[in-house]
Amino acid sequence: MKLKKVAIFGKGGFGREVQMLIEQINECKMTWEFIGFFDDAKAEEKINGAPYLGGLNELNSYNEELNVVLAVGMPETKRLILEKIVNQNIKFPVLIHPSVIIGNRKFVSIDEGSIICAGNIITVNIEIGKHVILNLACTVGHDTQIHDYCSFMPHVSISGEVVINEGVYVGTGASIINQLEIGESTTVGAGSVVAKSLPANCVAVGVPAKPIKFK
Repeated sequence: MKLKKVAIFGKGGFGREVQMLIEQINECKMTWEFIGFFDDAKAEEKINGAPYLGGLNELNSYNEELNVVLAVGMPETKRLILEKIVNQNIKFPVLIHPSVIIGNRKFVSIDEGSIICAGNIITVNIEIGKHVILNLACTVGHDTQIHDYCSFMPHVSISGEVVINEGVYVGTGASIINQLEIGESTTVGAGSVVAKSLPANCVAVGVPAKPIKFK
């Protein structure tokens, strides 16, 4: 079987974790030929043994089909980078760690570019948009909608029937109670408990989480 070429945009810590994720997928089923890292910040010749391939200019000049994983945590940064990737040869695959539990794949949709890391539990009737990151050991309850560009750090717990709008960032260990909505581009602090719906463009922290400022 021909392996699919894949590269990572983002050479930081999460990028190296995505490299690990690709390797762990291949341990279960050989799928990817990992060719290296792109990043606009110049790097050493090798990053964890993989070559540095250049920045956006080099990516936009790549002249054959290539899968690219955007390993960038901050939603607004993801959006800005994606706007600058204009190469029609670039595709954005979904990466799902082999340990992820999906309750019923017929009733779970995961859109392009999303990254589902080890230990996640995703139940049923769930919609996950484009370029979403579910970092290590998150849980997502039934009938939840997660819109594009959202990022969830390790051990986030999302109860059922939650709507999380575009560009939301949720810090490590936060919990979101059922039947709530989080507005677009809101940040939820690490360890917070969201017990009431949150407006757009705010930073919310605490138990229960309350907005402390607006962007």
